[in-house]
Amino acid sequence: MNIEQLYTGCLSQGAYYIESDGEAVVIDPLRETGPYLDRAERDKATIKYIFETHFHADFVSGHLELSKATGAPIVFGPLAKPSFEAHIATDSETFKVGKITIKALHTPGHTMESTTYLLIDENGKDHAIFSGDTLFLGDVGRPDLSQKGDSMTKEDLAGLLFDSLRTKIMPLADDVTVYPAHGAGSACGKNMMKETVDSLGNQKKMNYALRADMTKQEFIDEVTDGLLPPPAYFPLNVKMNREGYEDLEQVIETGTRALSPENFERLATDAGALVLDVRGQKDFFKSHIPRAIFIGIDGGFAPWVGALVKDTKQPILLVTPEGREEETVTRLSRVGFDNTLGFLDGGLKAWQESGREIDTMESVSAVTLKEQIENGAPVFDVRKDGEFETSHIPSAKHTSLEFINKHLDEFPKDKPFYIHCAGGYRSVIAASILKSRGIHNGIDVAGGFKAIKEADITIEIQ
Repeated sequence: MNIEQLYTGCLSQGAYYIESDGEAVVIDPLRETGPYLDRAERDKATIKYIFETHFHADFVSGHLELSKATGAPIVFGPLAKPSFEAHIATDSETFKVGKITIKALHTPGHTMESTTYLLIDENGKDHAIFSGDTLFLGDVGRPDLSQKGDSMTKEDLAGLLFDSLRTKIMPLADDVTVYPAHGAGSACGKNMMKETVDSLGNQKKMNYALRADMTKQEFIDEVTDGLLPPPAYFPLNVKMNREGYEDLEQVIETGTRALSPENFERLATDAGALVLDVRGQKDFFKSHIPRAIFIGIDGGFAPWVGALVKDTKQPILLVTPEGREEETVTRLSRVGFDNTLGFLDGGLKAWQESGREIDTMESVSAVTLKEQIENGAPVFDVRKDGEFETSHIPSAKHTSLEFINKHLDEFPKDKPFYIHCAGGYRSVIAASILKSRGIHNGIDVAGGFKAIKEADITIEIQ
């Protein structure tokens, strides 16, 4: 038996490939099917089933394309109602894969169809659970993603999740391995560990949601407390995972069209396309297309696109590092942004050589910020609520990046102001969004809060 976790850091997502005696299954695959097909070919194995733990909200699964490529049936848990052909498992239904058995445990709570898959080894021993968003390491799935047509409140779902954990998962042996769908950084939970694999026994000891003495009401209160609104793209991804989507090959073919500056500019105007610049921060500071939005490919790229661009159908034009066009289109497609129209051939050099206008952005050191704070300069902190509450510059105003579009009126339009995050990635995103809205006097603080602390700027600690 071979269990392989295919972890994607950008999405904090774990997909799984399991092989036994020439047969294999894939659980919660990403959009691109190549890694799973390659592994099956390497093992001389046949992919027999594609298991989905639920209709994912934070990424577009590869279940349809992988099923098309292999002929393997897609398996969902009870209550799932996909628009395509799939096997809807009953609670406790088993599936033979080589010498092992996969057992479907219906564990509603994160969503109504959420299902945990229990792997039973060739000796009949419970070996591992693939818990999807039902159980994370250090946390459980958020219960506020009720789908269209459901009448369940977050409290209702939290109550079901309490029951699922205590009747289906906690009775399992402590040495059962937990393989969750997500780790730290995912918006599907709020308190996840950085580790991606653990024993159930350790989770029973340290996961707040698995306390043996916890009442159902205490669980509901704790699980629903402090939930931020889910990103706008979540329901759009659920819809795609339930109803279907365009073949990735076609999305990549269209998205990787090389466009001259003339055609790029024409599409930006005629199609109302968003110009998305995914190069590094320093390149963006030096020169960029006016009103372009920066979200760097070398960061939390796809989730930030999903959080800040409201509509997955938004036409997008790309400015990328040379040779990373297909990677960018693929990573956009993982969160459902399939309407990429092409990239700027020759990059900013070609744009400038064509005589077209460019824009720049200012960035200063934390030492310079210290001097400006002493002169009363306004400072904006775009980190998350928890980061700000832990420690911050006393005079800083807090506007978390994911909600910046709702707070545009709070930024001064007639004088310079300074923007920082933790390390310098999110602040550039924020400044680029403000510039695209006509607010050009924002100045990035290089190195973010880490550099601010090293510069001995006064910090207020909670």
